[in-house]
Amino acid sequence: MENYGAVIAVGIAAGLINRWLLLRSDYRHYPTYPHGQLVHLALGFIAASLGAVAVPAIAKPDFVAVTFLVLAAQQFREVRNMERETLMKLEESKLVSRGTDYIEGIARVFEARNYLVIMTALLTSGAAQLWGVKAAFIISPVSIMLTLRLMSGSFIGDIAEVKKGLVHFEGSLLMVDDVVIMNVGLPQTRKKIMDEGLGVIIKPVDDNARLNLDAPGQRKAIIHDVVSILGSKVDINETELMPLARKQVDKGYLAFFIVANEPDLEMLIEIVKRVPVLESTRGTTLLSYYGRKAAD
Repeated sequence: MENYGAVIAVGIAAGLINRWLLLRSDYRHYPTYPHGQLVHLALGFIAASLGAVAVPAIAKPDFVAVTFLVLAAQQFREVRNMERETLMKLEESKLVSRGTDYIEGIARVFEARNYLVIMTALLTSGAAQLWGVKAAFIISPVSIMLTLRLMSGSFIGDIAEVKKGLVHFEGSLLMVDDVVIMNVGLPQTRKKIMDEGLGVIIKPVDDNARLNLDAPGQRKAIIHDVVSILGSKVDINETELMPLARKQVDKGYLAFFIVANEPDLEMLIEIVKRVPVLESTRGTTLLSYYGRKAAD
């Protein structure tokens, strides 16, 4: 097919639609404002253009044009750095932080999404070049669904059981079931916690999941997501109401405590289940021979 303009146009359109569908602006992810979204859609357009132009460049042939894909890889690595720096700056003003592991995961995802856009544009323009524009309208939705599938990860609910925990005191020690959370000195604070505090127990399904929950970064992600939705009554320098996730050191499960603005226990359990498992904390103990033997 010699109509390179149509080939490039359908590739760019498919890539841009894909980037728009991959743009998440919920309680977990940045960007959440129009200017941030515009930046990423513009980068998505550039990525789609690179992928769409590659096929006609090879068909012409003009192999020099293909080298722009190599330059694109370098530029999209800068996208990760941009997101990391932005989120780290925002972190300084947060009462409940995301944590560096969560930030690195978000930055890595933004870089990966641009590569997926290139792949969609490349496949779509390739189909248009080989079989015509009509074929592109078949390949494009398939490619987009594939990229959406590739971007879906696992959640805490996939690796752990989340259930209600009993918030109580033993002397001045705040506990959720049998896990010590912290020491609370003021009687009025203890009363407030007993009246409004919520607690859940997060039990890993295997040793891989236990390693996930052991990681401080994964615990911060759980706390951040819950606070983002339910809110928290913690204030600056008021540590006694700080939401915390502590480990039962002998049995390996977590206890999570919060005094929320919206004290809904059922929603708290569902939110914890929907917290993403961070790539940097992913455990693979049971994939090794010694890990399997130790778990027996």
